[in-house]
Amino acid sequence: MNTSDIDTTNMCSHLWHKLMDADGVYHQIWQTINDDTELTAVVRSRQLHIYRNGKKVLVLKGKAEPQIIRVDAVCDLLMDKKL
Repeated sequence: MNTSDIDTTNMCSHLWHKLMDADGVYHQIWQTINDDTELTAVVRSRQLHIYRNGKKVLVLKGKAEPQIIRVDAVCDLLMDKKL
């Protein structure tokens, strides 16, 4: 998925910085979404919902802890950061 296809205008500003800033804790996930054709994402309720092959795997939030829905390789990136 091309991350430029994701409408980030309604995203929480804290989450936006965690994703977009090069030193942000979710930046590697943002890059993975762009590189992995099986991943898609959509902003809902100011949070980023991430899907693999149409099944939700992860919800990233600005100030709250991320919500892992399914065990997935993209979730392993969270463990690498030890959030």
